[in-house]
Amino acid sequence: MTAFSKLHAQNHKITELSNVFLYLVQSREMCDTETACDVFFEYTAKVKEHIELVDRELCGRLISYPDQTVKNTADRFLSGSTEIKRIFHKYLKDWCNESNRRLTIRNHAEFLGETEQMFALVLDRIQRETEHLYPLLRKLEEKVAA
Repeated sequence: MTAFSKLHAQNHKITELSNVFLYLVQSREMCDTETACDVFFEYTAKVKEHIELVDRELCGRLISYPDQTVKNTADRFLSGSTEIKRIFHKYLKDWCNESNRRLTIRNHAEFLGETEQMFALVLDRIQRETEHLYPLLRKLEEKVAA
């Protein structure tokens, strides 16, 4: 299984980047800076990497576990990942030019609102992983070790 320390480090980095970016973009002038764009694109890369890791390494293994409750938990997280990826893709399409690593903000208030919602969705997912998925995995690992 993936080391929990790696997952926690990813969660911490995503949370940090989220907080910094949300602070920066409160001011419209900061949205077009190279620094804000760097933080934003590092954030998006870390979120994508984390979701893929959780889906592949954790949920991918749990889905084949014999216990139906465990399978259901994995399935809920995989379904949640699919929905987050869909919303995240639309958000990126609406607000940035990924190939040029630029934000494309037409309406700052709307951008700020959608950004806060998107980032809250990701942070909620991380919290649910920490409170539900990781403890389940630790419990299963303890059973195997016993």
